[in-house]
Amino acid sequence: MALRVAVVGSGPAGSSAAETLAKAGIETYLIERKLDNAKPCGGAIPLCMVGEFDLPPEIIDRRVRKMKMISPSNIEVNIGSTLKDDEYIGMCRREVLDGFLRDRAAKLGAKLINGTVYGLDLPKTSSDPYTLHYADHSNGSVEGTAQTLQVDLVIGADGANSRVAKAIDAGDYNYAIAFQERIRLPQDKMAYYHELAEMYVGDDVSPDFYAWVFPKYDHVAVGTGTMKVNKSRIKDLQAGIRQRAAAKLEGGEIIKVEAHPIPEHPRPRRVVGRVALVGDAAGYVTKSSGEGIYFAAKSGRMCAETIVELSNKGQRIPTEDDLKVYIKRWDKAYGATYLVLDLLQRVFYRSDATREAFVEMCADIDVQKLTFDSYLYKTVVPANPLTQLKITAKTIGSLLRGNALAP
Repeated sequence: MALRVAVVGSGPAGSSAAETLAKAGIETYLIERKLDNAKPCGGAIPLCMVGEFDLPPEIIDRRVRKMKMISPSNIEVNIGSTLKDDEYIGMCRREVLDGFLRDRAAKLGAKLINGTVYGLDLPKTSSDPYTLHYADHSNGSVEGTAQTLQVDLVIGADGANSRVAKAIDAGDYNYAIAFQERIRLPQDKMAYYHELAEMYVGDDVSPDFYAWVFPKYDHVAVGTGTMKVNKSRIKDLQAGIRQRAAAKLEGGEIIKVEAHPIPEHPRPRRVVGRVALVGDAAGYVTKSSGEGIYFAAKSGRMCAETIVELSNKGQRIPTEDDLKVYIKRWDKAYGATYLVLDLLQRVFYRSDATREAFVEMCADIDVQKLTFDSYLYKTVVPANPLTQLKITAKTIGSLLRGNALAP
C-alpha cells in the first residue's frame, strides 16, 4: 500500500509538512483556500530559520540589527549591540514567504489543490480512509465545485479557526487578536527604519502584549495585539500606537489593514485518530513575543518527519500512538521555551510599572545577549551560572524599583 496524506492549509506549517512528505516519496495533497493569502503578522523570522529551511536571500525584505524597546513613559532602550556582523532578525512579507514555501513543496511533488475544505468524514475502522469534502476553486470561482478526496492521514495546518480541529473535536483555546496597518512612509522617514524595528509597551497600546513598528520591503507594519478581544478596544489600542509613533510615521499612507486571531496556548488535543494539528491550528504561538512563524514551520516538519519515519516512508499507515510521538518530541524540544515566555508575560506585562521595569532590564547587555541568542537560535540558552545569577538579581532589582512586585 502507498500512504496518502492530505495537508490542509499551506502557510509555513502546512507547506513545511508537505515538502517533507513529498521529498520522502509519500503521496501528498496540499490544499489551500487562497493562493495569494497574506496573513497579518509582524513577519519576523529568526536567523536559524533562514538556514534550517534554506530560505533564499530575496525572501528577506530587511535584515533588522537594531531593536528599540519603548516604555510606557517613552524611555527608549536600544537593543542589538550584542549582535555579530552576520546576525540579524529577518523581516518578510507573508505572501512572499508562504508563496515560496508552497511552490517549493509543489515542485518536490506535493499535489497543490486550490480548495476550501468544509467537511471531514471520520473513518469507521482503523484502516478506513478519511474523506475530505472541499470546494475546488481551480476554475477561478469563489463558490468552486464540490469535490471529495480520500486519504489515510490528515494534517490540519489551517490556522486559528481550523476546520480540521473542529472536525476531530480537538477542543478550544483562548486567543488574542492582532491588528496591523501597513503604512508607506516618505523616504526620509523610511530611512529611519532601515534596519530598525520598534516595540512599544504600555496600557495605551496593549493591556497584555506589545505594539510594533516593523520595517518591510517598501513600508512599515504598525500593529498591536491583545487578549482582550473587543473591536472598539482594538481600535483604541491601534490609535495608541499611531499616537506614540506619530512623529516617525508623519506623511505615511495606509496601504492595507489586517486583523487575525492568534492562539494563546496549545489545544487540549493535537492528535486524534490519524489526524494531527500543526502551527496555529495546534496553538503553537509563544507568549511574550507572540512569535509563530518559525514554530509553525518547525511543527509541520517535525510532524511530517515522524510520519515518514513511523510509516517506513509510506509503506504502512501510522496509528494514533505513532502520531503522538510527534507531540512527545515537540513538547520535549519546546515545552520549556513556552513555559519561560508564559512566565515572562505574566510577570512583565501586568501593569505599566512592571513594563517600565522590563524595559529598564532590557538595557542590560547580559539580558540582551541571552534574549537575542534564545530568539535567533531557538534555544533557551543556558547562560553560565554567574551570568544567570546576575540577570536574576537585575530582574528583581528592576521589579523592586518599579514597585512591580506588589501582587
